[in-house]
Amino acid sequence: MSELHYTYYESPIGMLKIGGTENYIGELSFVDNKDQLINGLPGITDLMHICTEQLIEYFYGKRKKFELPVHQQGTEFQLKVWSELMSIDYGRTISYMDLAKKLGDPKVIRAAASTNGKNNIAIIVPCHRVIGSDRTLVGYSGSMWRKKWLLQHEFKIAHGVQTLF
Repeated sequence: MSELHYTYYESPIGMLKIGGTENYIGELSFVDNKDQLINGLPGITDLMHICTEQLIEYFYGKRKKFELPVHQQGTEFQLKVWSELMSIDYGRTISYMDLAKKLGDPKVIRAAASTNGKNNIAIIVPCHRVIGSDRTLVGYSGSMWRKKWLLQHEFKIAHGVQTLF
């Protein structure tokens, strides 16, 4: 795996750190304090520039699906979970139990939830679209207020719904 270059984008929900190479995006994370800012390798890659443009389109409600190659290190199971997250449609949610069933075994619910929390590519790999079986917002490493904001943003664009949670 190549070393990542980094850049930052100030989004409506805070500073985003974008890590990537010429070939893939490997990180999209929230920066909550300036101590988390790192320089990484110099130079923004073309793909990172495209990623920033697609994020801007997403936040303006003009993009519902990202068209970017992504890569993150993980076990075979983790890669399967992250791949399954990519299949959750914009403006939709599934429960952790639904996710486990899609993976073929309801007993992997805890492992699926843990893997969801280890996703390093927020928004693009839409882990925010997974909610509790009782339809409540649970677990999001980027803070619950961001999860709520992202889901409401998507529901409003997709369905004209003003408030979801």
